[in-house]
Amino acid sequence: MAEEIIRNTAKGEVTMRLWRGDETGGEFAEYVMPAQEGEVVLDVIHRVQATEAPDLACRWNCKAGKCGSCSAEINGRPALMCMTRMDTLPPGEAVTVAPMRTFPILRDLVTDVSYNYEVAKRIPPFHPREKTDDEEEAGGYRMQQIDVERSQEFRKCIECYLCQDVCHVIRDHEENKTAFAGPRFFARSAELEMHPLDVNDRRELLQKEQGLGKCNITKCCTEVCPEHIKITDNAIIPLKERVVDASYDPVAWLGRKILKRRKSTPAEAEADAPSTGPAAVQPEGGVHGIPAPEHADDALVGAWATDAGPGGDAPAEDAPAE
Repeated sequence: MAEEIIRNTAKGEVTMRLWRGDETGGEFAEYVMPAQEGEVVLDVIHRVQATEAPDLACRWNCKAGKCGSCSAEINGRPALMCMTRMDTLPPGEAVTVAPMRTFPILRDLVTDVSYNYEVAKRIPPFHPREKTDDEEEAGGYRMQQIDVERSQEFRKCIECYLCQDVCHVIRDHEENKTAFAGPRFFARSAELEMHPLDVNDRRELLQKEQGLGKCNITKCCTEVCPEHIKITDNAIIPLKERVVDASYDPVAWLGRKILKRRKSTPAEAEADAPSTGPAAVQPEGGVHGIPAPEHADDALVGAWATDAGPGGDAPAEDAPAE
């Protein structure tokens, strides 16, 4: 097989190993296509659809790295197909494209990411404070630029869910999906918590319902983010600090009393959300355990590859403890 791949590359061809299957199972299929200069992985996928496999299912939209639709695992690394150039992949080797392993497979490269929408419903939304007399007179709120910039980074998120896919807390442990919101939604909560006008308090919800304590800050989510958001350093760690301050810091408590800075209670904040309760409902059954590709990125595999093997989840007792 390796000699055939090298021979094809010498002829100006590229071998694509694409996952073909649905919720009942599947396998990798190989397609040899003519190599073309300047292509990204999604370009080759489209040519496979146009010539060799018209029934190949692949989700995409903008082809500009801004919609987050074409998420997949390329040579074992979660990435956007439209932003992965073919000339950056190892020459002479097959390019393996698989669906995101964390979510149930619908068909081929398309997964069911509805779990993320269930989590989003449980995030208390933005709730601005009342305007001061000066602001009422001016006709709008007044904010310091530094306060605006603190949460602006998180608004770059395109919701590709690559960070959710790579996070081993839910990738390797299906049972954690009812108690762990995941890095994308920790960044969303950080965006709201750091907003200078917001008065909702999400800290208790983050700690008790959304599993913030389960994150052991391996930074794998930051490594795969196509928008280069520093999810771990700028969102998750500051949220952990805020949770500790809210529960155990007497100086912070006294400062809030003196300055009369009152946030709504966790119950009041939760009442604003479209749905309440645990991080998300348990997703219905789906196919996980896609066979690991031959050329997975070793730097990432050590952080998030599953122990479960094809067709199963890791043992419950190995789940990270809060």
